[in-house]
Amino acid sequence: MGRLVVFSSKRLLTAIAAAGLLLGAGVERASAQAAQATGPQWKDRAEYDLYVSITKETDPVKRAALLDQWKQKYPTSDYKGQRETLQVTTNAQAGKPQDALNAAKEALASDPSNVTALYWATIETPLAPVTPDNLDFGQKCAQGLLDAKKPAGMSDADWDKTKKDLAFEATAHTTLGWVAMQKKDNETAEKEFTSSLAANPNSGQVSYWRGTATLAEKKPEKQGAALYDFARAAAYDGPGALNPTGRDQVKAYVAKAYATFHGSSEGFDKLLATAKTSANPPADFKVVSQVDIEKAKIEEENKERAANPSLALWKSIKDQLTAAGGQGYFDGQVKDAALPGGAGGVDKFTGKLVSMEPATRPKKLVLAITDSTTPEVTLSLDAPLPGKADPGTTISFSGVAKEFTATPFNVTFAVEKKNLDGWPVKAEPPVRRPVHHKTAQH
Repeated sequence: MGRLVVFSSKRLLTAIAAAGLLLGAGVERASAQAAQATGPQWKDRAEYDLYVSITKETDPVKRAALLDQWKQKYPTSDYKGQRETLQVTTNAQAGKPQDALNAAKEALASDPSNVTALYWATIETPLAPVTPDNLDFGQKCAQGLLDAKKPAGMSDADWDKTKKDLAFEATAHTTLGWVAMQKKDNETAEKEFTSSLAANPNSGQVSYWRGTATLAEKKPEKQGAALYDFARAAAYDGPGALNPTGRDQVKAYVAKAYATFHGSSEGFDKLLATAKTSANPPADFKVVSQVDIEKAKIEEENKERAANPSLALWKSIKDQLTAAGGQGYFDGQVKDAALPGGAGGVDKFTGKLVSMEPATRPKKLVLAITDSTTPEVTLSLDAPLPGKADPGTTISFSGVAKEFTATPFNVTFAVEKKNLDGWPVKAEPPVRRPVHHKTAQH
C-alpha cells in the first residue's frame, strides 16, 4: 500500500504537546533563574524582552519567527542552548518536521545529551522527507533517546515519570523500525515495531507498519501475521488508533488481501474482532492459505484414493463432468469408453442401489456412488436380473458409458450381467424334467 501515514503532524503534536511544553518549561525556568544569578547574562534589555515575548507567544508559527529574530540579532547569546531547544519544540509544534530536524541538529551539536532535541527529532523523523541524511539522523536520535540520561537538576521520580508519560521506549522503537523499513531492512523493522507495541500496544499506525514490513519479507509462513497486523490497524478504534479514513482504507485493503490469501472471505469478520482486542495474535493464530487448503485437499484425496481407489476414480470423472465444458469432456473422453477399464488398478465401480425397473427381474438399476442415496448412474443391463434387491444393496459393475445429463446429474452405462457383482438373488437353475423310459415290448 506504500507509505501510508494517516496521522498528521498536528494530530501527533496535540497528543504529545504536554511533552514538549514540559521539557521546554524546564528550559525556560532555568533561563529565568540564570538571569538572576552570576553566569549567563542577557546581552541587553532588548534580548531579554525578546525572550519574554517568545515565551508568551502561543502561536508556534509566530514564535518560530521570533526565535529566528533572536538568532539573527544575538547569534552568540549566552542562552544559545536554550534558544536552540525552543527552536526544536516550536518547529515541531508548527508542523515543520524538516525545520525541527534541522534545529535538533544544531541543538545536539551544542549538547549531544539534549533530551528535548533527541525526543522531538525521533518524533519528527517519520514525518519529514525521506532522505539518507534524515534517516541516519533519526536513527541516531532514536537510539540516543533509548540511552538518554537524566538531565541535571531533574529528580529520579520526575525523570521516570517523563519517560513514561512521553513513551520514550515506544517512540524510539517506532522510529527505529520506520527507518529500517525505509532502508528495506524489513526483519529489523518488524523486530523494532514489535518492541514498540510491547511498550505501547495501542498504536494503529505501528501495527500497520509492522504488517507492511512483515509482508515485504515475502516469507509465506509470515503472511498470516501481516494480515493480522493490517486487521488490527483497521479494527482498533481506541486511543492511538488510525483516523476513520485511514481505518477504512486499511480495511478495504486487508479484506481483499485476506480473500486472495485464504481463497474466500470466510473468517474475516472473526479476524477483525480478534485483532480489535489485541495488538498481537493469539498463540494458535493462523490464517489458512489457499495453498494450505489445496495441499490438505490433495492429501485427503491421496488418503481416499489409497483407501478406496474406485470412489476416488469416480469422483475424478464426476468433477470433470460437472465442471465447465463437462458435456464436451463426456463426448470426447467418456462416451463409448469401457469404464473403469483398469484405470488406477480399478476394475469395477461400486455403489449403492437406489431403485430398479421393473420391481422384479429388473433390467435397469439406478446407483449412488459418492454417497448412499444420491442417484448418479443408471445401469442398462443386457438381460434381466433374477428376483429383486433392497435399496442400499452394494453393487459393483463395469460397463460402457452411453449417455450423460448434467441436470440432474446421471451417467448411463450399458452393462452385461456378467460384469455386475453383488446382486443377492442367484439365477434359478433350469428345471430338469424327468426322463421317462419306454418299457420294452416282447
